[in-house]
Amino acid sequence: MTQVSANAQIRIEPSSASYWRVIIDNPPFNIFGPDTMPQLAQVVDALESDPHVKVVVFESAVPGFFLTHYDFVPPLEATTSMPPGPTGMPPLPDMLVRIGRSSVISIAKIRGRASGVGSELALASDMRFASNEKALLSQWEIGAALVPGGGPMTRLSRLIGRGRALEVLTSGNDFDGGLAERYGYVNRSMPDHELDDFVDGLATRISLFDKQSLAAIKQHVNAQTLPPDASVAPEWDAFIASVGRPAAQEKIAQLMELGLQKNADVETRLAHYTGSLWRTRS
Repeated sequence: MTQVSANAQIRIEPSSASYWRVIIDNPPFNIFGPDTMPQLAQVVDALESDPHVKVVVFESAVPGFFLTHYDFVPPLEATTSMPPGPTGMPPLPDMLVRIGRSSVISIAKIRGRASGVGSELALASDMRFASNEKALLSQWEIGAALVPGGGPMTRLSRLIGRGRALEVLTSGNDFDGGLAERYGYVNRSMPDHELDDFVDGLATRISLFDKQSLAAIKQHVNAQTLPPDASVAPEWDAFIASVGRPAAQEKIAQLMELGLQKNADVETRLAHYTGSLWRTRS
């Protein structure tokens, strides 16, 4: 197995040779940025190359946050200058596509806020399970005049249908675990105290089965359900283009003034704050 530093923002903690836990641990808010890219890439490389792993669970070590939005502090060039990944796409869509295509069964265990990249990682995973009390999923980007970049338009449309996908994407609203389950955004939602045991039991059960058969099952499901690269790749280009537009620059600056990436209330109630920017627009 590829070694990932114990103090990394994203690290692998194997429960067994065939069942890995990938821990997201970038306090205080699990924000995803250019420095996180190579760490996630290292994890994806390991999933693709290890001959024993069969199932992986993505989860958070930071209370209140699964994985949140992109980091707006580094200059945009820190992201756009990164070389493409093995698929030929930029790093983030490349890694999310590869998680879906990997022979390893991937599960997102969502406790806390999964916004932007966090929602996109969950959508790229094969299964999603959420805490009733503590999960909040959203594609919040429209609130900052942004276009999401990690493939949620095509993945959500296939997963929950056109109308509900447009509701998620054009409202920027939060979806708690129960509503996310009703919409099909997650497989199921359950009381928070049941989430760990359920996901661990499911992952452990999957890890006992034949790796070749698991891979074949996933391959056939993928053939019917995964979007083509030609659908995913343009979303990243649209995100990068939207970041540079005046409307987005204005809204991001306003959010940063309010405390985005610094104030826990802003990060926790992101839909409230993005909505307030437009309600007070002169």
